[in-house]
Amino acid sequence: MRLILQVITTLVIVAYPLAVYFGLQYLPPGYIALLLCVLLLTRMLVTRQQVRAMVLPLIVGIGLTGASFIAKRNDWLLYYPVVINLSLLGLFSYSLIKGPSMIERLARIKEPDLPDSAIEYLRTITTLWCGLFVFNGAMATYTAIASSIEMWTLYNGLIAYLLIGMLLSGEWIYRRFWLKKHD
Repeated sequence: MRLILQVITTLVIVAYPLAVYFGLQYLPPGYIALLLCVLLLTRMLVTRQQVRAMVLPLIVGIGLTGASFIAKRNDWLLYYPVVINLSLLGLFSYSLIKGPSMIERLARIKEPDLPDSAIEYLRTITTLWCGLFVFNGAMATYTAIASSIEMWTLYNGLIAYLLIGMLLSGEWIYRRFWLKKHD
């Protein structure tokens, strides 16, 4: 049952912009906020030990969706992508300060014996991710404040994911060549 709840809540969080868009279009006022609040709360409860770093954004998301329902302010739902980007920026930035960098940690999952020469490269890539989170956070803020719900959904539900996917896959491919060159 726990696995099923994890899968469902993960899909909803990934599809959050689409859920907000369609919820605002087709559900009575406040229902999408309440539904998202319950799903985020469920997500926090079923993953509390596995994803400690994401507890704060989940709590803020629960606060945003719950407050949105109580205050009947659907526009507050639009700020959750901002929270996620700020949280990831904080997490990645903190890893640059305290080390090892976040990308080094992730790379070592698949390749525990990385050469020492890779450490600085992986720090640079972590910094690049920080830049993407700043850009995505700024765009998420802009679309929440100054654009239509359609543009907000397009950016936060598609374009941001495409940018993340391009950086993730491009860096992974480049790293394969870089590691071979520096072995």
